[in-house]
Amino acid sequence: MILGHVSRRGSLKTRDALLLLRCHRLRSYNTALAAPFPVSTRSGTTSRARRSSSLHSRWHLATQVRGAKRVATADLDDIPQGAIDAGVGKLPVLEDSEPEYPPLLQQVRNNMLKFSHCVLLTRVGGFYELYFEHAEEFAPLLSIKKSKRKTMKGSKRPAVSMAGFPVYQLDRYLKILVQDLNKHVAISEEFLNDASTKAKGEPAFNRKVTRIVTPGTLIDENFMDPWQNNYLLSIHVDPDILKKENAVKESPGSQSVSSVLNIPRTEVGLAWIDLSSGDFLTQSTDIASLPSAVARIRPREIVLDSIFEQKEHSRIVSILQEDGHIITFQEPLEQPLTTAEWIPMLEDVVDDFDTADFKPSEVAAGGSLLHYVKHQLLGSKTSLQAPVRHQSEDHMSIDKNSLRALEIRSTIRDGVYEGSLLHSLKRTVTKSGTRLLTQRLSAPSMSLSTINDRLDLVEEIIEYPQLRQDVIALLDQTFDSLRLVTKFTVGRGDADDLLELSRTILTASDVVNILKEHSKSRDAISIDAENAVTETRRRKCLPALTRRFELEKPLQLARRIQDAIDEEGLFEQHRIEDDEASEMADLAQDILGREAGEEDLKPMPKRIQPKPHMISSSVKSATDGRDDVWIMKRNASKVLDRLHDTLDAMADKKMDLEQELRRSLGAESLTLKWTPNLAHIAHVKGKDVSKVTSEYPKSLSSSKSTRSFQVPEWTRLGAQLDETRFRIRNEEQRVLGELREEVVRNLVKLRRNAAVLDELDVGCAFAILAVEKHLIRPILNASTSHNIVGGRHPVVEAGLGEQGRKFAPNDCLLGEEERIWLITGPNMAGKSTYLRQNALISILAQTGSFVPAEYTEIGLVDKIFSRVGSADNLYQDQSTFMVEMLETAQILKEATPRSFVIMDEVGRGTTPEDGIAVGYACLHHLYHVNQCRTLFATHFHALTDMTKDLDKLGCYCNDVAEEPDGKFSYVHRLRKGVNRQSHALKVARVAGLPEEAVAVAARMLAQLKPSTSPPPQMEGTHQPSAARQKATAA
Repeated sequence: MILGHVSRRGSLKTRDALLLLRCHRLRSYNTALAAPFPVSTRSGTTSRARRSSSLHSRWHLATQVRGAKRVATADLDDIPQGAIDAGVGKLPVLEDSEPEYPPLLQQVRNNMLKFSHCVLLTRVGGFYELYFEHAEEFAPLLSIKKSKRKTMKGSKRPAVSMAGFPVYQLDRYLKILVQDLNKHVAISEEFLNDASTKAKGEPAFNRKVTRIVTPGTLIDENFMDPWQNNYLLSIHVDPDILKKENAVKESPGSQSVSSVLNIPRTEVGLAWIDLSSGDFLTQSTDIASLPSAVARIRPREIVLDSIFEQKEHSRIVSILQEDGHIITFQEPLEQPLTTAEWIPMLEDVVDDFDTADFKPSEVAAGGSLLHYVKHQLLGSKTSLQAPVRHQSEDHMSIDKNSLRALEIRSTIRDGVYEGSLLHSLKRTVTKSGTRLLTQRLSAPSMSLSTINDRLDLVEEIIEYPQLRQDVIALLDQTFDSLRLVTKFTVGRGDADDLLELSRTILTASDVVNILKEHSKSRDAISIDAENAVTETRRRKCLPALTRRFELEKPLQLARRIQDAIDEEGLFEQHRIEDDEASEMADLAQDILGREAGEEDLKPMPKRIQPKPHMISSSVKSATDGRDDVWIMKRNASKVLDRLHDTLDAMADKKMDLEQELRRSLGAESLTLKWTPNLAHIAHVKGKDVSKVTSEYPKSLSSSKSTRSFQVPEWTRLGAQLDETRFRIRNEEQRVLGELREEVVRNLVKLRRNAAVLDELDVGCAFAILAVEKHLIRPILNASTSHNIVGGRHPVVEAGLGEQGRKFAPNDCLLGEEERIWLITGPNMAGKSTYLRQNALISILAQTGSFVPAEYTEIGLVDKIFSRVGSADNLYQDQSTFMVEMLETAQILKEATPRSFVIMDEVGRGTTPEDGIAVGYACLHHLYHVNQCRTLFATHFHALTDMTKDLDKLGCYCNDVAEEPDGKFSYVHRLRKGVNRQSHALKVARVAGLPEEAVAVAARMLAQLKPSTSPPPQMEGTHQPSAARQKATAA
């Protein structure tokens, strides 16, 4: 191809020179590709070029020296006969080979080699395209058609696989690749080379990867879940400490079992960020608490040092992968980043950022995290919030199993949001408010002052319905400003984002005014002496929130945005963009109609199948305006105002010129217009065609009834119009850039204001919930007791309410007198529901919400543990009983005297004797060692007899009420005592077990019971009022 190209241009004539040129180009091209990544080169081409070069030198050496003319004679017998021997001076065979790939494909291949861990999407005009093996692998997964592309015209090389989709569908396919397939995607954009670069033989476009998109580095993609944080987590564990022999003594479990309890206890540093909102947090924990910390954070991607890919450190990786986390390995830095080196990626104001507060493990994790982010953004700057330390002692710890068993964020059965505690509580109206609610539920507070401040806010909003209604109505008009401002830090915010931000700022100002008016009216009312302390404290909650708003400069920014951006023009621009997207869809229909066969069309959605007999005009109308849509008001800047005046004056000149030409030529149909192909032209039709021929004989285009021609005056004026429009668009972009910079300058204030709005949203949500569900304010103290009267399960009660049924409330009185409740009773009577509801009430109380009960007084809980339900883990070779024992071991090793533990059916996965022994051992350990508040449900009735000597253990049960006709109902209210019947056969019959099987089971049950033993009695004091209570909840 190069030879042919040069010959046509006629720049070199001899084959010698052609070889030299080709050798030079190949050598230069390979040298350019040598760095910074390896590229496969063709050794044959290089060696041939080297031979050609040496041959050329020898020819020139041979022909430069000329001697005198001589006549040489030789005898025929002296001339060698036969085949000519191959010698050193043999001429090489000249290969007519071709370049491996044309420029586009070579650029794609280079980027694929450099970013080999990514799926490469390459921008080509209006499409993003996949090539080579990426097209083969991902085209079927993306449901896009794969085709073949020849490397060059007439080439003998095999065609290259390719597939593509329109640019406007990028988010759709990124979602599949990144979120569904968990792939890293490198996005390669095209940049037009300047004339000097193209003159050197470079292609017209250069394609460079501008960003790598991973599950944890999403910023403003439309497919992001707006209700959840998108966290990227870095974990730092010192691998050398894991090898120390003395550390193993603290972990006596078998090393063959995949559990953090069997890994040496060591410090673990965590750092996590949400690039979409700028949140940056760190935490120091230990290896045993790592899975629970990761479950609480719920990262979309985890970054680990590459050393953990090695087999001796694979246990941590397997534990993380067991929970479905996506792990990316990164080469550790030779010199880890210090906290001082974090500052360029943080906000301008970092007054509260004290580098001495962070532990070395947190610094290492944070440095690794920021290095990874910087690498993925490929030079794009971001401004994160100053890092906040997550102090474990400041938050209730909910371990991984409890988050799942209590269904706080998703259900156990299906893992979906509907049916979870979060779903039941969600009354927030903003997306960022919902994210804050999720964070609080996952890590409730341990600070009495913080909890009471939140409860005061909720109570104040409950007491004043008009305030609640006004604030919620305003919050509903705000936008997700936390994520909006982050767009501007990476240079992506557009005019729409500016408008949404300005409306949010103005709405925040209205909220502040309402809160100030409410506080002023409250202060005018005297305080009741009986409730002076609580009333005074409550009156301070709203003024405290109001003082946290910083609105002076943000309001100036909002007004400037409102004065600068033309909303009508912006709306019109979106309409045009939608029309262009529709044209692209029509183009796809047209291509399918021309190229696709009947079989190809069958799987296509009807909306993009070609329409029958679809005829489109080949000529589109064009006007001089060419869709002049301005997104900035003309008074957005003095320059813009002057340019618009100039444009208006030119438009008047155009009209005057048009009228003058009509008058002078006598052609009333004459119009001055612009077309893409002919630029600025005059156009006439009908009888006026003949009138203009004499004055303007040269025609640009014509038909039977129309004619287009050039008018020099209009050509000059049109060029001036074009230049003015160009300058207006440049000035609009300059003004837009100024507004973006001003947003970044107000970044800290905007984020702080957004945080206050989120707190108000959560407070209003809890207030609405309390009114709807008849919740009461809990009392929290520093004791280690639980005093819950008439407690209810918030999620089960809501489900029963939808069915028109009522929930049976129950009490929970744990403290110095009875620290453990041992609960027995029939299957399906609600023991598990009772256990969960008390754990959830504790979580809600420390979150700052009112609770479903008649009276609640709770001592602060530092950790909640749950051993409820059954499941196996066959992938890790763990049976149901092994999983149960792993969870139990976690509880017995980690629970403290301030913890709250619920355990259901411990020991049921093995023989009755073994199960009873394990169950008793757990009770004994919880009673004597952990000394924590515990609810322990079991069907091993022997445990009630074995624990009679434990003074602070009480036995409680629920019952079955049987009717004379054989009907029965569950009595869900607990009573003191023991119920030694589980009534399993009743449940079997209700489940639909064949009657023959139930009868056999009844006979066997009678045989298994000693014939001499008296009929089973239900021990304890019976409450007649509760005996007739019908079953209302499982």
